[in-house]
Amino acid sequence: MDIGIAYSVVAAFVWGGYLFGLKRYFDDYPATALSVLVYGFAIVWYLPFAAATLPGGAVADAVSNATLATAGVVLVTVVSIAVALVVFLWALEVGEVSYVAPINKIVPVFVLPIEIGLLGAHLTPVQLVGVLVATLAVYVANYRSGSLLAPIRKAATSRAAQLALASAACFAVGDIGKRLALQDLGLPLQAWVLVLLGGVLVVLLPAALRSWPETVRRDAPKLAAAGAAVAVGEHVTSLAFAAVPASIASPVINTQAIVAVVLGGIVLREEAFRLRLGAAVLAVVGVSLIAL
Repeated sequence: MDIGIAYSVVAAFVWGGYLFGLKRYFDDYPATALSVLVYGFAIVWYLPFAAATLPGGAVADAVSNATLATAGVVLVTVVSIAVALVVFLWALEVGEVSYVAPINKIVPVFVLPIEIGLLGAHLTPVQLVGVLVATLAVYVANYRSGSLLAPIRKAATSRAAQLALASAACFAVGDIGKRLALQDLGLPLQAWVLVLLGGVLVVLLPAALRSWPETVRRDAPKLAAAGAAVAVGEHVTSLAFAAVPASIASPVINTQAIVAVVLGGIVLREEAFRLRLGAAVLAVVGVSLIAL
């Protein structure tokens, strides 16, 4: 297996466990405030690691060699990810999670044409099939009831579906930006992770302050643990995007949703567990095809 795909698989498990933890321990937290708190702890965890592992002069060299294109990629990527998070929250406000989530998880559908059409990425026919299978697996894992095509049929008129699709497109732009920053522009990985974490935190902070929870001190240990997961997840995700095309890394990493829902079925005994196990099998098949 290519090392980039291996990193993508590890990232999927890290993010899947993180999503499950958020659902189990922070279900009553305002989403923007939770994101700011967790990202803040992630920065605290990641800073010593970055300071210890960054090559001497790497950041100074990157800054001195930076161009307007570099600044543009960094800015667009950070803003796209932050906007994707906010728009997804808007979608949840007007639609049910069981309807919004599967639509929001089709990020690779947007990544694939962007990277192949604009950046000239090359995937084998088998890998293309694998991307589609892995994306279908994520969709199936998140869907709860009714026809699998129902959300797509409603997308033309449903405000929640339109917002979920917009969020997925923004996440896709963020994935492409990660690939450009780490492969084409060669930004130092540790510095990139810190910029990404800090940038998203700054963008979300104004909204978070309007709904700041009163239980932060009590929940500090859990928030710190979630922050550690985000720090590890962003680092491994960046390793993946530095090694393989976004159209390969994105569908594998997005199988995090399957990890989360399978954990929910096992630990929380949530419904539709057989369907989710079937989605997990599909995900394994898709990732296996991508790795060929």
